[in-house]
Amino acid sequence: QVQLVESGGGLVQAGGSLRLSCAASVRTFSSYSLGWFRQAPGTEREFAEFVAAIILNGETTSYSDSVKGRFTISRDKEKNTVYLQMNSLKVEDTAVYYCAANPIRYSTVSYLPNYNDWGQGTRVTVSS
Repeated sequence: QVQLVESGGGLVQAGGSLRLSCAASVRTFSSYSLGWFRQAPGTEREFAEFVAAIILNGETTSYSDSVKGRFTISRDKEKNTVYLQMNSLKVEDTAVYYCAANPIRYSTVSYLPNYNDWGQGTRVTVSS
């Protein structure tokens, strides 16, 4: 079973930056993609919004329009860790951020149901 542990969340002012980390078990890197999703306050995780993903074979990245140009997903193979660098944060970025693994090759990386292993989430709060 894939294990994913997020960290790095916290409280930050609008315009600030945070870097989230997702430490994964070795098996995780046999997944097709690792993605970040976020669950806004008052919503269910099943409706979490796609944020970014990285395809592990080739490192192609994908971003939602709402974060493109502000967030960067990357990975460190040696540390089995995926990062989400978040810059120019906005109040509307406030959410619980989840890291998830998608085992389905050549699947749509932004499609939540493709992800079958999830971390516990890390909370990001952006104040105005």
